[in-house]
Amino acid sequence: MSFAFLAGFQLSLGLIAAIGAQNAFVLRQGLRREHVLAVCLFCAASDAVLISAGVAGFGTLSRALPAAGEVLRWGGVAFLLWYGARAFRAAWRGGAALHAAQAGAARLPGVLAALALITWANPHVWLDTVVLIGSVSARYPGQSASFGAGAALASFVFFFALGYGARLLAPLFARPRAWQVLDAAVGVIMWTIALRLALG
Repeated sequence: MSFAFLAGFQLSLGLIAAIGAQNAFVLRQGLRREHVLAVCLFCAASDAVLISAGVAGFGTLSRALPAAGEVLRWGGVAFLLWYGARAFRAAWRGGAALHAAQAGAARLPGVLAALALITWANPHVWLDTVVLIGSVSARYPGQSASFGAGAALASFVFFFALGYGARLLAPLFARPRAWQVLDAAVGVIMWTIALRLALG
């Protein structure tokens, strides 16, 4: 296992460990035990595609075109503010609780459509994978593919651990108050990331 591979794994894990829009979605699906395999595969595979694009040179290209970076930045701010507002609204309304009978209630096409929007229309995901990971991979000449492989593997490990590990929290989320706390925490995290993006 090369140093570049481990560096890629560590960087990617550090970027996705903080709860973001994708992570919150995976956590919810894991808690509800709805389409967990498909959701985890979709997130990890999407990250792998974006990381590959970044390692292939799109990260360097975006740095050479500052306007593209600014569009991603402010698009990310807008998206995160909107998603955070949704989470705060859900926390305020409350009433959500996890019940075993709900498992399988959502249809897979609808779940994947929502996840595709959260993943591919979220500029923050592009900034982390294509721009940041792509740019850092340039520091490992001749080993950028190994760096990218490590970053992609970290995504698979994280999403599957989150999706399948969430069921351990199911007893806690049988209470509506726990969902309110989770939604409020997601809102705070989304707005914090938006503020960091806005401030550069």
